[in-house]
Amino acid sequence: MKILIATDAWAPQVNGVVQTLTQLTQKLADQGHEVQVIHPGLFKTVPCPTYPEIRLALWPWKEVMRALKGFNPDAVHIVTEGPIGLATRLLVRAKSIPFTTAYHTQFPEYVKARFGLPVNWTARLLRWFHKPAKAVMVPTPSMIATLQSRGLSNCVLWQRGVDTQCFNPAPSKAAYSMAHAPAALTACDQQQLELIRQLNNTLVTRPVFLYAGRVAVEKNLEAFLSLNLPGEKWVAGDGPARKALEKKFPGVRWFGMLKHAALSELYRTADVFVFPSLTDTFGLVLLEAMACGCPVAAFPVTGPLDVIGGSGAGVLHTDLQRAALAALKIDRSVPRQYASQFTWDNCARQFTSYLAIRSQQAWAVKQMPQPKALSNRS
Repeated sequence: MKILIATDAWAPQVNGVVQTLTQLTQKLADQGHEVQVIHPGLFKTVPCPTYPEIRLALWPWKEVMRALKGFNPDAVHIVTEGPIGLATRLLVRAKSIPFTTAYHTQFPEYVKARFGLPVNWTARLLRWFHKPAKAVMVPTPSMIATLQSRGLSNCVLWQRGVDTQCFNPAPSKAAYSMAHAPAALTACDQQQLELIRQLNNTLVTRPVFLYAGRVAVEKNLEAFLSLNLPGEKWVAGDGPARKALEKKFPGVRWFGMLKHAALSELYRTADVFVFPSLTDTFGLVLLEAMACGCPVAAFPVTGPLDVIGGSGAGVLHTDLQRAALAALKIDRSVPRQYASQFTWDNCARQFTSYLAIRSQQAWAVKQMPQPKALSNRS
């Protein structure tokens, strides 16, 4: 099947949406599908207001139309509600082409956090955007309930996965090579090696409470950093709020943006992964941490409620400090075992089962009418 994916989130952005799409496109290719992605790297872009790390495509209409006609996809999937997603939606609607969408981000809540606009204003726009889709792929049941309460009845559950080859409790190849096989170090990830050296040469005061992800106002990171906890607080990630938070919380260890190989070392080292967000639809970092054996502490809100629930792999409580301390008592085998059930192969299979398959004549060039046969009569 030929699948066209339109997204405003793509590398070099580092977030859960990009991670999901990276894994998804690889698994779709492995399953024999042909995939084309329309992403910001194909266009001239401008920085997103208040979030310059995200680039928004300028006037993508012509290129989107060219991709639709040239690729002639069997199915069209729209990932985001940005310029590329909007252009694709309007063009396929104009041609009566069926399509699917995804809901990755609690956009109304993010807009309220950044600009103060009422949630119901942005929710109306999202309802207009997603309502014509054959299916809106949503990562959790509670998020489906929220969207249904906002007038979207076409939501389906599309779960996420975790790469257990990268994220697992076993000592990494880099750590083993550093201790036992120095000759093999040249083949290891250099950022990962540098982080291992840093951790080995630093006195770590236990317990270690870790957050990994975007450092931005909507992540509610101050709720974690202001907790009175024993040991150390670590943060891996970057974003527009980092400088201000570093200044406000000088006792926190800041590791910056890390690739997966290095990030897995932090998950293995930390005692508890603290997730203070109140607005995430899922939270891939929850799965990554648990796959490495690190239990989770979080608020009982959308995302953690669905991902962790009553699994015993973490502690959810309105008092985040209480949750963090209680999570210290969880055996690390519990989150590891629980996370192993979330696979990217299943994610890709779910995705294809929801796609809207269209008529192959939709983008075909109109044929000239055939002349009528000449009569045999004189």
